[in-house]
Amino acid sequence: MKVLIAEDERRLSDALVRILEDAHYQVDAVYNGSDGLIYAEMGDYDVFVCDVMLPGRDGFSIVRELRHKGIATPTIMLTAKGELSDKVQGLDSGADDYMTKPFQPAELLARLRALMRREGAVVLDELKVGDLMLDLQTHDLTCVGKVVHLSYKEFSVLNLLMANARTTVTKDMLIDKVWGVDSDAADNNVEAYISFLRKKLSFVGSRSEIVTLRKIGYRFNFNEAK
Repeated sequence: MKVLIAEDERRLSDALVRILEDAHYQVDAVYNGSDGLIYAEMGDYDVFVCDVMLPGRDGFSIVRELRHKGIATPTIMLTAKGELSDKVQGLDSGADDYMTKPFQPAELLARLRALMRREGAVVLDELKVGDLMLDLQTHDLTCVGKVVHLSYKEFSVLNLLMANARTTVTKDMLIDKVWGVDSDAADNNVEAYISFLRKKLSFVGSRSEIVTLRKIGYRFNFNEAK
């Protein structure tokens, strides 16, 4: 399951990421409201965990805009405020649940599980695009019975490209989601991993390809599996 966290308190955000990754969730973290809205709009997330008081844009307005645009990602709102009026405002804006800080990790995990049961979501173990199957647990890439294992960053890059197949993914988006918004990664880091992945696509005999869009980013193109 993929979770997006929008929380500007870095220590809390880092703690939440560790808790969720230890529970085998895939996690992206952003630290302001503007990025929270962008990621929630562009990413394929199962749950959005959003703080109310964020720089740039508050959590209420983020969720309200997502719902206005028809994006129904289940959302848990976090706040230091415990007043009933704040909870009502959060739920009225379109949030699905509300947690008051501080809280215990077990409570957050339980609420995530309950939210997914409520939504009837299915947690996928694999991603199939064209003639490729990417195992989301083992990070193995399979094409017509031939298998190659991907490193963590190779997997993260290819997962993002395959999940957005035939859609342009910018280098900035790859850096933010794979290396992190505060990393020192640059375009040449992305280019190196794209090169690694092209060799592995060739190794397994895939007809899919990663197309370079000069000065923009990449697009994962594929033919339907035979």
